Order: sequence, then structure tokens, then C-alpha cells
Amino acid sequence: MKYILVTGGVISGIGKGIIASSIGTILKSCGLRVTAIKIDPYINIDAGTFSPYEHGEVFVLNDGGEVDLDLGNYERFLDINLYKDNNITTGKIYQHVINKERHGDYLGKTVQVVPHITDAVQEWVMHQAKVPVDGDKKEPQICVIELGGTIGDIEGMPFVEAFRQFQFKAKRENFCNIHVSLVPQPNATGEQKTKPTQNSVRALRGLGLSPDLIVCRSTKPIEMAVKEKISMFCHVEPEQVIFIHDVSSTYRVPILLEEQGIIKYFKDRLNLPIDDRPSEQLFRWKKMADRYERMLKTCSVALVGKYTKLSDCYASVFKALEHSALAINHRLNLMYIDSADLEHCMEVENPVKFHQAWQKLCKADCVLVPGGFGHRGTEGKLQAISWARKKKKPFLGVCLGMQLAVVEFARNCLNWQDANSTEFDSNTKNPVVIDMPEHNPGDMGGTMRLGKRKTIFKTEDSVLRKLYGDQSFIEERHRHRYEVNPKLINFFEEKGLTFVGHDTEGKRMEIIELDDHPYFIGVQFHPEFSSRPMKPSPPYLGLLLAATGSLNAYLQRGCKLSPR
Repeated sequence: MKYILVTGGVISGIGKGIIASSIGTILKSCGLRVTAIKIDPYINIDAGTFSPYEHGEVFVLNDGGEVDLDLGNYERFLDINLYKDNNITTGKIYQHVINKERHGDYLGKTVQVVPHITDAVQEWVMHQAKVPVDGDKKEPQICVIELGGTIGDIEGMPFVEAFRQFQFKAKRENFCNIHVSLVPQPNATGEQKTKPTQNSVRALRGLGLSPDLIVCRSTKPIEMAVKEKISMFCHVEPEQVIFIHDVSSTYRVPILLEEQGIIKYFKDRLNLPIDDRPSEQLFRWKKMADRYERMLKTCSVALVGKYTKLSDCYASVFKALEHSALAINHRLNLMYIDSADLEHCMEVENPVKFHQAWQKLCKADCVLVPGGFGHRGTEGKLQAISWARKKKKPFLGVCLGMQLAVVEFARNCLNWQDANSTEFDSNTKNPVVIDMPEHNPGDMGGTMRLGKRKTIFKTEDSVLRKLYGDQSFIEERHRHRYEVNPKLINFFEEKGLTFVGHDTEGKRMEIIELDDHPYFIGVQFHPEFSSRPMKPSPPYLGLLLAATGSLNAYLQRGCKLSPR
């Protein structure tokens, strides 16, 4: 087993996740089996109870793990399926060690950060690195480990110490450290500054880890003189300094790394059984990156949500749309609309915001209402759904988006004016969306309906069934506490809102489709979590095909895309 540790310096959010994913992509393209582990030094057990504004979206795995969004990057780039234990947090490690102490595993010894916490980290990494993540179920050969946060953070110290020890346990030929740093360029001088990187590498060395590669992030391409300066002051060879500047697409990052000789470096440094030359898979990746930058046609999508101030809150949704746009040779124009801005009260409070939001919505080729929690902004989402239904604009509702589509239909087509979800109004006379019996409101963490579950199509005459290749059932990932009230289904179906998919027991409604509409679909699951760059998610692909007027032709071709 070869281990590649990716650390970060100067600032957080520098792109360690994309760098780690890109390194994994390159090594996988060389024919190696790659897995990934993300370490988050916060004390939370998992990411499940975070607001999206804290760390971005909560990504859901097949096994129901609620994890950091970087695991989504790993899955998309590497086309693998990870597990909840591939996300290590301080909370998980301490809980694990404290449980062992209560069990009496330490035989009366004083339990300390060193060696007990650091040993637990190393054991967890070694065990999880061996778990197969590919379809072939073979043990991985390379484990890419990303240490979240920044070198010098007090909460990350036990993990740094664990890897200081681990480098000797694993041996030099099996362990490599990549340090991602920032090279800022102040507007006042326009000069690229190396001092932050020098200080970051010095801090890393002071903690016992020496970087094998220094990856320098910058807004513009870095000059050769800067590379030589970093090489000299950070005590590494010039070829060990890699530059990654801001690019139009993250798909370009593996190409930039490969162009700077990273394959040959890893081959020599870790004694890998690979060729120096890039593989056919990497050529396909380059072709995709080139095509992404050459597209001329545009498809505009209105994303109506409540977490629109930070794009990472809908990272997987954005990627699923991007994959679908790429598949149909269109550039994605994603317009974020704060759902609260569409509400009638906003017209009084801030008329400019209100009219700008509606102008955006009216310009869009299609409408997407993603998942979410809480009452704020729900009336605005209902307005957007109603507009899409009446104007026959292609619409996709995901999780809460599907539930609100049911609420909107009940209010405006069934004339149940007070129809609502019990999440927002527990006393509604028409509870069209209800909380699930097994939901435990007393304990918030990990109590939702989570992970990959089967959805069975109950009719062959379904647009989504055709988009999924006419399969009788599908398996997608879920994350919800509420469900459509199964007792009221007949009322909706009589009026043309059909529930075409349900769970294995036939009780939970999973998919809705509206008759006499180009594309009005709601799904209880989160198809964006399974989307891949070369295998776009069918519901998202269908949305963009409908938005560009090519859905019917696509279905008539047997769900085959036209030649590129």
C-alpha cells in the first residue's frame, strides 16, 4: 500500500480536495487502484448536522454516511464509491478511543493524545485504505489522504503528529507528502509573493513532516523565477514545485499536473509499476476538458434555493448539471435565485430584489428546486414551482423540491388552500407531506432516511424510467425526514400528477411526473450524488434535454446522445 498525504498551508479552502482528487485520477489512469480518505479535524461526529454555510453541502454516501463535500469530489473524479469511514473526524476518533477505554481495552493505563489518539488515527487509516471501493472489489494500491484545515491549526495537531509517526511505520518508499500552498499576488505591486509558502513549509517541517511536492496555487500562471525561489528557500528540487493557477474548469487540473511531470515523479518516488506516458484514460479526460472550453451553445438553469450565497452549498447539484450540459454540448449558465426574493412580502420590503429575482426566473430555460430544510423561503419555492407548471417550463424538484411540488399541486389544482408539510405546519388540515414514523425528533444526528435505496417503477409509461434505460428499478441515495402522505395519492393521480416510482414496500412515494407537461418531475432521492463526468445523472440530463428542446429526439433514439 502506498500512502499520499495532502496537507494545506496559508489558508483553508485552497483547493486541496481538487488537488487530491486530480492526483488520484492521474494514478488511476495509469492502471492503479486508488482509494481516498478525508480527515476533518472538527469535533462533530459527521457533517450531518452542519448548516451548508459552515462547510458547504453535506454529501451522502451509499452506506448512508453524511460526509464532507470533498468525498463527492473523490467519487466523481475517481468513479468510486466510498464509505462513511473514509471520512475521519476528531469526534469519531475520540469517540472510538473513549469507547475502548470504557470497555477496559487499555488495561488501566492513562489514555493520552500520544500514543492512544495518534495510534487510533494510524490504525483507522491502514484499515480503511484496504477496503475495496471499485466495482471489481479488489484491494486498493494507493490511498490518497487529505488532511483538512491548515498546518498550524491547534485542532489538527494530533493528526499531523500521527502522520509524523506513520511515515516511519509505512517506510519512505510507501509514504509521500504533498503540501498545497498559496502564492498571493497583491494588486498594489502585482508581484507574486513566496513568503507565505516559505513560512508554511517551515511550520510543516517543524512538526516533523517534509513535503515531497509543493503545489502552489495562484490566480495567474506562476513565473519560473518564483518557482526557483520556492525551490531554493523550501529546500526541494525545482521539479518538486508544481504550479496550479485558476482555470476555467476543474477538469483541467489533472492535465496541468500531468504536464509538469507528476507521473514520472510518483513512479520514481514510490516505486510504482507504471509507464511514464499518460494513458488513454487521461487523453479522454483531456478531450473532455478541451470540449468544456469550446462549447458555444448555452443552457440557462434557475436554481431556486435558500443557500444561494455560497456555491458550495449546492456543489453536487452544480456538478450534476455541469455533467449533463457537457453531455449535450452546452455551456451551463446556472443562475442562483434566493427563494425568499420571489415571495410577495419581498415586493414590499425590497422591490428591486423581488423584480430582479423574477426577471432571472423568467429568463431561465428550466427550473430546479433542490433539497433543503426549514420554513424560510418555502413560499418563494412554491411560487417558482407554480410558475414552471403553468408556463410549461421544464422543472425538476429534488427531495424538498418534490415535496413542495406536491404541496403546490394540492393548493392550486386540488383547491386544498391550507395544504402543507407537517415540517412547516404541524396543524394543517391537509398534511400532504408528513414525517416518517421511524424519525426520532429527539436526536438529530444520523436519524434521517439515509443512503442508497431501491426505487421501483410502477408503470412502463414514465419519462424518467426511459431516461434510466427502461429499468424496472433504480438505486439512488436518500436524505430526508419527511415523505408524501401515501393516504392522499389517489386525489393527485386523478388530476394528472402521477406517482410513477415507490419504494420496495410500495408505501413511500419516490417519483412524480405531471401529465401534459414537457418535463415536470420530482424525485425524493438525490440523484446528483451519483452523477459522474462521463455518466451524467438521468433526471438532470432529462431536465437539460427538455430545456434545449431535444428530449423527445433523445428518447426516440433509445436514450443515445447525438454524435459530438
